Amino acid sequence: MSTDATAPREPVLAISSRTVVFGAVGAALYAVLGLFSFLIPGTQSVAVRPAFALVPFFGKRFGVIAGFFVGLVGNAIIDLLQGSGLTWWNWSVANGLVGAIAGLIFAYLPPIGSEALRLVVTALGSLLATAIGLLFVITDVWVQGISLTTVFTANYGPALLADGIAVVILTPALDAIWEPLSKRTGR
Repeated sequence: MSTDATAPREPVLAISSRTVVFGAVGAALYAVLGLFSFLIPGTQSVAVRPAFALVPFFGKRFGVIAGFFVGLVGNAIIDLLQGSGLTWWNWSVANGLVGAIAGLIFAYLPPIGSEALRLVVTALGSLLATAIGLLFVITDVWVQGISLTTVFTANYGPALLADGIAVVILTPALDAIWEPLSKRTGR
């Protein structure tokens, strides 16, 4: 019988050396793996990025601060490496919010004994965090000067679809791989 190793042992917003190290490692992983993406035609530069699944995973496993850092810094580095600079800073914040919200969701869920149920809850919690966190892209109305309709049809909707598929499939897979390792280390 499995127990979820994500029960908080410290305050939700605590910053420790563990938080900093895992946040930095996660941001680096997300930045490098996030380069393997492609643009969705007909959108406002929305990309399919399977590496996005790392954002809610790090939020779940290492907390709110680490999740926020992975999303914010990882996405900013991807944008810099792809040549768009910090033009889309609000998308980096939205990615950070996904990680932070995932951290909050999973910090307050009770431990789950069933492996299958834990993976389903991980998928649904990650999808919820993605849907809520990406709402920050509504700021494109002011940043890009586009209409609210365009924000939802050309930005938010395609991003939620692409990232939602990634987190529903890959975040539980990452979590299933991590669970035995976390039990061995006692974390």
